[in-house]
Amino acid sequence: MRKRKGYYTIGVVAKMYDIHPQTLRLYEREGLLKPSRTEGNTRLYSDKDLERLEFILALTRELGVNLAGVDIILNMKEQMEEMQKQIDQLIEFIQNELSRVQKEGNINTLMKVQKAKVICLSDIINEKREKLKESN
Repeated sequence: MRKRKGYYTIGVVAKMYDIHPQTLRLYEREGLLKPSRTEGNTRLYSDKDLERLEFILALTRELGVNLAGVDIILNMKEQMEEMQKQIDQLIEFIQNELSRVQKEGNINTLMKVQKAKVICLSDIINEKREKLKESN
């Protein structure tokens, strides 16, 4: 990835990546890229757009992925990034809670609460099976 700063027009981006401007328009029509627009409706590609374009080009050129596959991969990538953010927030919350509880000296209270909240799926399934056997 090149070090850049700013916004780039479609012609500049096409030259930078050796692709036809129509390819960039196609990527936009397919929802793969979403460049911003000026008041005159000129497409402007940000550094983030260029990173996404580089990922798209790697998938299509190096791995032979078609545009439908690229769309699926990009959506999955975005979902994974969102889940990672949520996991990071959860870890931070747990660390803060553990720190708070340790300062208060109530570690046993925390353990009791956690155990009470745990639901064992196999117990639920076994209960349902038992009820089905009894009704038959």
